[in-house]
Amino acid sequence: MIDHVTRGLGMLFVVALAIAVGTVADPAAAQTKLKVGILHVGSINDAGYNQAHAEGAQVMKKNVSEVELIEVENVPEGADAERVMENMIKQGARLIIPASFGYLEPALRVAQRYPDVKFVHPGGYKRVPNLTTYWASTPEAFYLMGIAAGKTTKTNKLGYVVALPISFFLANVNAFELGARSVNPKAETRVVFTGTFLDPGKEATAANALLEQGVDVLGVIVDSPITVVQAGEKRGAYSVGYHYVGVQKFAPKGWVSGVAFTWGNLYTRFARQVLDGTWKSENILGGLGDDYLTIAPFGPAVPEEAVKLVNATRQEFVGGKRQVFQGPIRDNKGVERVKSGEAFPLGDLRKMDWLVEGVIGQPK
Repeated sequence: MIDHVTRGLGMLFVVALAIAVGTVADPAAAQTKLKVGILHVGSINDAGYNQAHAEGAQVMKKNVSEVELIEVENVPEGADAERVMENMIKQGARLIIPASFGYLEPALRVAQRYPDVKFVHPGGYKRVPNLTTYWASTPEAFYLMGIAAGKTTKTNKLGYVVALPISFFLANVNAFELGARSVNPKAETRVVFTGTFLDPGKEATAANALLEQGVDVLGVIVDSPITVVQAGEKRGAYSVGYHYVGVQKFAPKGWVSGVAFTWGNLYTRFARQVLDGTWKSENILGGLGDDYLTIAPFGPAVPEEAVKLVNATRQEFVGGKRQVFQGPIRDNKGVERVKSGEAFPLGDLRKMDWLVEGVIGQPK
């Protein structure tokens, strides 16, 4: 009997000592921590899509002291992404951010296997009870960039290097041209599709081809804007960025502005919702009135009157007083697409498979 008591007291002493020195986890303390896993399809220093998400995650970590971040970059879309997410969960992740459109299907499969883990996916169109989708509608912001470009160009020739001719990208190019023509009826936008989200060689070829045609304002819709804005800078052209708010340093002389995502506050809300048990699956689509879509600072080349007009138009969009695709609108083949007095709804952008009058180029 005495031997059993002695052994029991000894065990209690060992456990107490282990807890004191931190070799045994405190379940309560572990529950107050939130491990968040984030996957990137490219480099987190791309000054574009991936860096915007990476910096958003760092803001979340700064804002929520309980967050511990597990971050992996250059993860291919498909089975590799699935394995990375599984590994993050094995490390204790309770919130996963698969930060690429192509991660949606892998994320859905992993989410179904781990119903207690929360997932938030950018731009997805499918949900399950533990997966939220989020993005921000950008045509209004591209319209504003068109105003700035239309007021800045000297040749009236604008150009866009675009990854793929998908509806949302066509809508952005259309909005840009409509914005430019609202202040400069002679403005035209030439578009080249590279066929991929990241290929510096194809992007450089496309940018230089546009510059050879007399384009003096270059826009870009690929993962990293660096190649295109630098191509413009080298040849004395202006540039408009996308995704990341800090692109200006790559084209300081010819910088116009850019459409940028600032995900930090949204990610902060996701983390706090997981911690306090209020997280729920939803489809989040923000806009210019939200804190995760912004207009980058204007460069010195942009006239002051253009800056004032952009800011005033932005307020009209936020207040619902203006529509981007307000009729009458014809496409670049002369077909009427939106009648006078009507507006093409932003909610139907998946149906936009045409380019507006003034855009030179065709979806393939």
